[in-house]
Amino acid sequence: MQRFLAQRLLLLIPTLLLASILIFAIIDLAPGDPAQMMLGTDATPAEVAAERVRLGLDRPLPVRYVIWLGDVAHLNLGMSIVYDRPVTALVLEAFPNTLRLALSALVLSILIGFPTGILAALRQNRPTDYIVTSVASLGLAVPSFWLGILLILLFSVTLKWLPPSGVGDPSQGVLVSLEYLVMPVVTIAVSNLAVFSRFVRSSMIDVLSADFVRTARAKGLAEPVVVTRHALRNALIPVVTILGIQFGRLLGGAVLTEAVFSYPGIGRLVVTSILNRDYPVVQATLMLVVVIFLATNIVVDISYAYLDPRLSPGGAS
Repeated sequence: MQRFLAQRLLLLIPTLLLASILIFAIIDLAPGDPAQMMLGTDATPAEVAAERVRLGLDRPLPVRYVIWLGDVAHLNLGMSIVYDRPVTALVLEAFPNTLRLALSALVLSILIGFPTGILAALRQNRPTDYIVTSVASLGLAVPSFWLGILLILLFSVTLKWLPPSGVGDPSQGVLVSLEYLVMPVVTIAVSNLAVFSRFVRSSMIDVLSADFVRTARAKGLAEPVVVTRHALRNALIPVVTILGIQFGRLLGGAVLTEAVFSYPGIGRLVVTSILNRDYPVVQATLMLVVVIFLATNIVVDISYAYLDPRLSPGGAS
């Protein structure tokens, strides 16, 4: 396992380098001049040229990339062009909010999606299965921004139960902070729990028809034991991949949801920085998203070995 983990970590180096090159090059090709946007339309060409020199934008692209990569290696993400603050500080302010939102949505999705998927598999081709499948399809079809707007209109405008936007002040207590999380979490969780429910159902149906499950039932084992001890663990192996992908996507920032609820997370920071041509912030946040996805993939690969020892590097072939 240690050798396997070391190999995966070594593979991260070329992947991160390639991702950094693509991110840096694509952002540089984006239309607009950060110096012009900072100074405004009234700035003279000489003032814009001087600002480009100050920001280092007058240097060739490869030179700027090497300088930026060296700074990133020393955990120096540079200064925000728009906010005139360290990029690290901006990311550290936004990431905990996104992490809290992602973890809450993921837990809610698992608590609802997994049981409903198992129930649908156990009641295959029955009314319960049809209901669960239909509701899951509806959850996948509903756009997140539209659902978020509906929740705001209902619970904030009409009923006035929940605040429409923001993140709240943690110093006011946990309950106050939770009020700001309810609607964004539900908005994100709806599509995710639908994904989990459908994949758990499909995986459980495949496992429940396997020979070892029929053997367990033939031995007289109780149905809950067959489902939990024999079927569920094997059914979770392909589901773990989806779980990892969804969690990485959530941590990367639910852009539309954060925009609808004015939630100060990574997704909203990326959108704002792109609109303002704040290149250092965009580059840092996109690289953070890449690192999150790669780290999530490693965790998923390791979890396979624990769910099924045959899939571990030292397991049986």
